[in-house]
Amino acid sequence: MQCMEVWGGSQLTARGVEMGGLDAWVYSKPYAEAQRGGDVYYASSCATGRISRLLLADVAGHGNSVAGTAADLRTLMRRFVNRLDQTEFVRLLNQQFTALSQSGSFATAVVLTFFAPSRRLTVCNAGHPRPFLYRAAQRQWTLLGHDGQDGPDDQPAPSSALNNVPLGLFDVAEYEQFDVELEKGDCLVGYTDALIESSDADGEMLGEAGLLRIMRLLGDVEPQKLIETLIKEIAERHPKNLSDDDVTVLVVRASGQEPHYSFSEKLGAFGRFFRSLIRAADPKAERPPFPDFNLANLGGAIIPALGRRWRASGSSSRWSP
Repeated sequence: MQCMEVWGGSQLTARGVEMGGLDAWVYSKPYAEAQRGGDVYYASSCATGRISRLLLADVAGHGNSVAGTAADLRTLMRRFVNRLDQTEFVRLLNQQFTALSQSGSFATAVVLTFFAPSRRLTVCNAGHPRPFLYRAAQRQWTLLGHDGQDGPDDQPAPSSALNNVPLGLFDVAEYEQFDVELEKGDCLVGYTDALIESSDADGEMLGEAGLLRIMRLLGDVEPQKLIETLIKEIAERHPKNLSDDDVTVLVVRASGQEPHYSFSEKLGAFGRFFRSLIRAADPKAERPPFPDFNLANLGGAIIPALGRRWRASGSSSRWSP
C-alpha cells in the first residue's frame, strides 16, 4: 500500500495487500450476488508506513442500505490514518452508529492497529466473533480472547464486559483493547458470523469451537491460500453453508519486513497531507489526518528506538511469545 492510502469497502473482493511489517488478504462476498454487502473491510497505511490499521465490521443490513455507512467509515479511516492510538477512532465509530441507532443501524467490529517498530498489534473487539491467532513457533491455532489471552475452546465469547458490546447500542466512553506482540510468521484470522453460523456435517452449528477445530484440521496452510482452503472446507460440510449471508474473511501475517518507501512515495504522501490541510479551510471538509503527539509516533519517526516500547493507552499486554 502507498503512504496514507485507505483501501476497502463493502463490495466483492479477493485481494492481498502489503503494509509495513504485515501482509493481509481479504475475501468478501455479498449476499445473493449483490454488488455491495453488509460486511465492511478497510486497510490503511500511515505517512511513514509504520502504522497499519485494519477494520472488519458486520453492519446490520445488506446492499445499498450499507453503502452510505461504508463511505462514512472510509472518511473516518482517512482522518485517523496517521494516529497510532486507536482509542478515539473506536470511540467515534461507536458514536457514529449510536447516532444511526434510531434507524436500526448497529455493527459488530474488530479494529486492529499494528505498529511495525514494536511489532505490537492492538486489538479492539466490539461484539464481533473472536479472531484466531496462529503462533508460528508453536504451530498452533487458538481463539484470541477479549483480554488478549487464548480463550477456552468450548466456551462462548465473554459477554460480561459492557465495553465489548456491538457498536451503536450504548454510548460507551471507551472500548477495551489489548496488545498482541507478533513474531515473523504469526497470523491472525478475522471473519464475520456466516462462518460460525454454518453447520457441520451432522447439521449442528459450528460456532467458534467448531471453526477452531477446522482451523487446526487444516494445519500449516500458506496464508495466501488459507482463505480459499477454509471457505472450501466449510462449504463442503453442509449444502446451505455460506449461502444465506455476507461472507468475509481477513488473514493477517507478520512479515518481519521493515517499511521502506522511495523518495517519490514519501513526497506523494506529503502532497496528500498538504492538500488535506488546504481542504480543511472549508468547515464542511474532512478534518486533516494529524498524527497523535507522542514520542513513539512523532519522535520514533526520527529516532526509531523511541517507538520500540510503544503500548496503547489503557491496553493489557498478555500475549508475548
